[in-house]
Amino acid sequence: MNISKSLIHSDITIEEFVEQYPEVVRILMEEGIPCIICSEPFWGTLRENAEKRGKNILEIIEKLNQCIK
Repeated sequence: MNISKSLIHSDITIEEFVEQYPEVVRILMEEGIPCIICSEPFWGTLRENAEKRGKNILEIIEKLNQCIK
């Protein structure tokens, strides 16, 4: 994946991301990344939350970009 063409970036906060793109909640839930819709704490960035869960941030960004295109 070409990161420079990403619509989103890994350092966006979960709160900001869900606010801008509510359609991504399903993917975040599938990846085990908590968000406010999931009734779990949502502090931190997309990268921080992915790393805490041992997820590949580039794969997640690719899925999320496909969702919001």
